[in-house]
Amino acid sequence: MSNNVSVSKHPIVQQKISELRRAANTPREVRELTDTIARLLMYEATLTLPLAPTAEEQSPVGTYMGQKIAVRQALIPILRSGLSLLNAASDLLHDAEIRHLGLFREESTLQPVEYYNKLPRTCNVDECIVLDPMIATGGTAEAAIEILRGWGVPRIKFVAICVSRQGIEMLAKKFPDVQFFVAVVDDILDKRGFVVPGIGDCGDRLNNTA
Repeated sequence: MSNNVSVSKHPIVQQKISELRRAANTPREVRELTDTIARLLMYEATLTLPLAPTAEEQSPVGTYMGQKIAVRQALIPILRSGLSLLNAASDLLHDAEIRHLGLFREESTLQPVEYYNKLPRTCNVDECIVLDPMIATGGTAEAAIEILRGWGVPRIKFVAICVSRQGIEMLAKKFPDVQFFVAVVDDILDKRGFVVPGIGDCGDRLNNTA
């Protein structure tokens, strides 16, 4: 795997992935498992954030130098399933902007279609973290990254729960400057564009739709 792809080795992540794969899970269980995995992935995605001193503060027993995250960030959930990762991300990065992108994969061609984009005209952040639980062919992720690069953001990270080997290898090669944080890589991508064993259609499983 490429140097810009980080696959979680955390045993709790792997246990939760095993639970998430189960077809019998209720939507509530899918949402809870997704949120737990997202929190562990976001921990890894934020390990190298730079800090800057602020001002001297007072603790109950003394003084200390306050600190803040030294980069301006935007969280980019891919509608609609990317919203399932947003609570975990925004709890850690509560000062980050939230900017939604609407992209879906057309069933017959498997090509991404953009239907929602409210990015400001001028890029006003140093880093974007894209949130999407599934990368299959990689087409939707590729479109999102191209949109953000065109917007002018200097640095992009991508957080996903389940990815196909074909999809993530294509993305890592095409975008060597993008960092990918994923929970599990599955080897099979079938002709319909489904990852096997995968975790199923995230939007349907999260929202109890078919």
